[in-house]
This record gives sequence, structure tokens and C-alpha cells, in this order.
Amino acid sequence: MVSRWAGLGHAWRRAVQVARLMIGVPDYDTYVEHMRRHHPDREVMSYARFFDERLQARYRGGGGRCC
Repeated sequence: MVSRWAGLGHAWRRAVQVARLMIGVPDYDTYVEHMRRHHPDREVMSYARFFDERLQARYRGGGGRCC
């Protein structure tokens, strides 16, 4: 029964990640994992800083996405 719960937990986390990507919310946990694996010498940003930088990158230019 434990493996079933672990599998459901993984599926839930993946579904949340996909939903966030669909609506444009960055996934901090994926960022942290990437930084620790590929850039262990660099400092990991706090969640607040990460989120702010993602928003700036998305809406840079001030015009938004309107036609």
C-alpha cells in the first residue's frame, strides 16, 4: 500500500507542475533541483526573488500580451 501512496504523491506533484506551466506560474522546486544538479557552485534564489524574476521576464517591456 505504501508504494501506491508514493505513486499517487508523485502523480499529484507532476499534475500540479503541469497545471502551473499551463497558466504560466513558474515551478520553484524544478528550478531548485536544476540549480543543485547543474550549478552547485551558484546560490539558489529565494522563492520570492525567483518568482519576481520570472514575472519580470514574462512581462518585460510593459506592453503585456494584448493585441
